[in-house]
Amino acid sequence: MKAWVVSIFIGYAAPVWAQQNFLQQQLQYATVQMAYRNKDSLLKAEFAAKGLNWPPRYLYIRSFKYDSQLEVWVKSNPDDTFRLFKVYRICALSGTMGPKRMQGDYQVPEGFYYINHFNPKSSYHLSLGLNYPNTADLLSIDHSSDPGGDIYIHGSCVSRGCIPLTDSQIEELYLLALYAHSAGQDFIPVHIFPIRFGNPASEEFLSHFTGINPKAEKLWSTLREAYSYFNETHQLPVIMTDASGQYVMAFPQHKHQPELSQITSSRG
Repeated sequence: MKAWVVSIFIGYAAPVWAQQNFLQQQLQYATVQMAYRNKDSLLKAEFAAKGLNWPPRYLYIRSFKYDSQLEVWVKSNPDDTFRLFKVYRICALSGTMGPKRMQGDYQVPEGFYYINHFNPKSSYHLSLGLNYPNTADLLSIDHSSDPGGDIYIHGSCVSRGCIPLTDSQIEELYLLALYAHSAGQDFIPVHIFPIRFGNPASEEFLSHFTGINPKAEKLWSTLREAYSYFNETHQLPVIMTDASGQYVMAFPQHKHQPELSQITSSRG
């Protein structure tokens, strides 16, 4: 029988007092207060202009390394499909195509992650931590190697394996994630792709890496499948990890299936 390592987390809403305490706790920090003053009203107006409900209750983030873009998708209710809110320009890049596998390789990870840390006292203005290394990463590395860690989406526009934005952009993203988390979305999914699949120039660039790293190519095939599914449905697949560290996906089609936007997996 094939062994599976499955880590699925359903983001049930936290109690109201816990939500309020988290929001109030974050607003005690000067940098978060600054972000609120700078961006809250502007974000609210942008949501209204795009016909989106404010504040966001569910967030989905996907990032494209070569294309240097980070998308933010939102929705209000579990049964809704995600709608695109904004595309941010990633302002610096380190490493190359392929997943992160060791400390000091300067690689940006590739795979399926979620936000697991809000850092209001970041050295990079504000930062949102990702659960790298996750289960898939840990099962895929040479066990004599240190996979590294401390991967963030952050400000200051510098990168040593993280996803950097400008300070203005991270203020917006931090607030959006803060609202979603405060509304009960405990695991905000962040999917990191090597390229924007289907973009001819990006596909041409990725083709130069064909045959060099078969394990990375297998990962890219899975990422491509998840990317295509989301583009067609604006819903997230259920993502699991098998015993060898490979992602395995299921694609529910019916409303009686588990709520996709609230499911993340492969927790490190």
